Amino acid sequence: DNLLFAPDRAEIVAVLDWELSTLGHPYADLAYQCMQWRLPHDLGFGNLGGLAGIDRAAIGIPGEAAYVADYCRRRGIGGIAGWNACLAFSFFRLAAICQGVYKRALDGNASNPERGIRHGDLVPVLAGLAVRLIDEGE
Repeated sequence: DNLLFAPDRAEIVAVLDWELSTLGHPYADLAYQCMQWRLPHDLGFGNLGGLAGIDRAAIGIPGEAAYVADYCRRRGIGGIAGWNACLAFSFFRLAAICQGVYKRALDGNASNPERGIRHGDLVPVLAGLAVRLIDEGE
C-alpha cells in the first residue's frame, strides 16, 4: 500500500509512509507484506483490500508459501518458526492502525472523515483474522 511503481514496469520508484516499516525483527515486515495474501480483496475500501480470493497465478503473483520459501532461501534459512504468530501480529498491527484512523475521524481531525469512520468496521475483521491464525497455531 505504500509503494509507487513505474507505470511501464514492475519497479518500485518510491516508498511512502516509511514510518510504517518496523525497526525490529525483519519477519515483522515480511509478515506485514504476506498478510495481504490472506486479507479479503473485497472489503469495500479501495486499496485496503488484500489478495485473498484473487487468481494470483494469473497475474504473476506467487503464493504465500512460495514467497516465504524464496525469502528463506535467499536468507539461507530453513524456515520461519512461529509464522502464524508473525502474521497474527501483523493483523493486530493493521487493526490498531485502522482504530487510530477511526478515532481521528471521530475527533474530527482525519484527512477523510467519511473514509476514516469506515475504518472502524475493519477492526473486528482484522482482529478476527489474527485470532484465527493464533487458534491454528504453527
